[in-house]
Amino acid sequence: MSRTARAVICRELNRPVRVESIEVDSPARDEVMIKVAACGVCHSDYSATNGTIRVTPPVILGHEGAGVVVEVGAGVAHLAAGDHVLSFVCSMCGHCRYCLAGRPTLCLQSLKAGAALPDGSLRTRDAHGHSLGIMAGCGVMSEYATLHVSNLIKIDPDVPLAPAALMSCAVVTGVGAVLTRARMEPGSIGVVFGIGGVGLNAVQGCLIAGARMIVAVDTSDEKLRIAREFGATHTVNAQRESNLVKAVRELTGGGADYSFECIGNGETVAQAYGVLARGGTAVVVGIAQPSQMTSIRTMTLPFEEKTLTGCYMGSARPAEDFPRLIRLHRAGQLKVDELITRTYAVEDAPQAFEDLLAGRNIRGVIRFP
Repeated sequence: MSRTARAVICRELNRPVRVESIEVDSPARDEVMIKVAACGVCHSDYSATNGTIRVTPPVILGHEGAGVVVEVGAGVAHLAAGDHVLSFVCSMCGHCRYCLAGRPTLCLQSLKAGAALPDGSLRTRDAHGHSLGIMAGCGVMSEYATLHVSNLIKIDPDVPLAPAALMSCAVVTGVGAVLTRARMEPGSIGVVFGIGGVGLNAVQGCLIAGARMIVAVDTSDEKLRIAREFGATHTVNAQRESNLVKAVRELTGGGADYSFECIGNGETVAQAYGVLARGGTAVVVGIAQPSQMTSIRTMTLPFEEKTLTGCYMGSARPAEDFPRLIRLHRAGQLKVDELITRTYAVEDAPQAFEDLLAGRNIRGVIRFP
């Protein structure tokens, strides 16, 4: 059985997204069909439309989603129709060296699901019967989606689905970079470069971790104002500083203990490393263009014992981290609803992407009926 759905599709790179009617087939073994309630419009979705994230069009966009299970395939034991779930971009096998070491975001199975299900098959077709790829094995910018069971996380039914959608990417990526990857110590100084949806959650992560000073860096005064609402103690407008690294080091009294690059730019990564104090850690969260490079002074690695590392999807351990995020949200320690600037109907998806590129939203969310 298949279901008709309206979906947001990238037909050509560097062209506006399109909204089309598609067919979504029932799940096969180890697969689940969901009715999507909400999907965040993430910069990674845009990166799939311009070639930064390499997927071959045509592809259904969307990875930051939440919805309700409508059908399960054979072999699916822990999910049933009616369960509330969020999508997670990393498909996990559960038995490789990375999964067993507690680092499932590195599981090689996710590499097989760049624009398809892990076995390479698809359950999605356009109005002419042609197969459509699914971004990151998810393709949840659609009224219905069929995913591998490992791309879904069960959540309590009382968690509102629109905020839950943002937890699946923006929140877990930003907060996880601080708490899981960097393991920030209380009383530290943190600097966050790039105050978008992920950067704001890195700011929140620093606050939750007990940082004594949180510096937000961006080129937008409005975003810096919002960063203070989310916990930043200081802000720096990068456009107003002739030497950004020097300015931040002076502001922090000699450098930061931790920095988080949430943009995806080789030069900014170098700046994030440059603002560190001796023994500091810079975490690269943003996804840069494949051609970009970063240069650092190599001798500072041994002499100053600095660390430059990466973090993908908050280095999430879904079984532990999503329940923790929900607990923090319920306790009032994690702002999630406040991340949603505007909601859109699916037909307005092209406008949602325009607003994303113009920097009008912290997060735009597409809501499905």
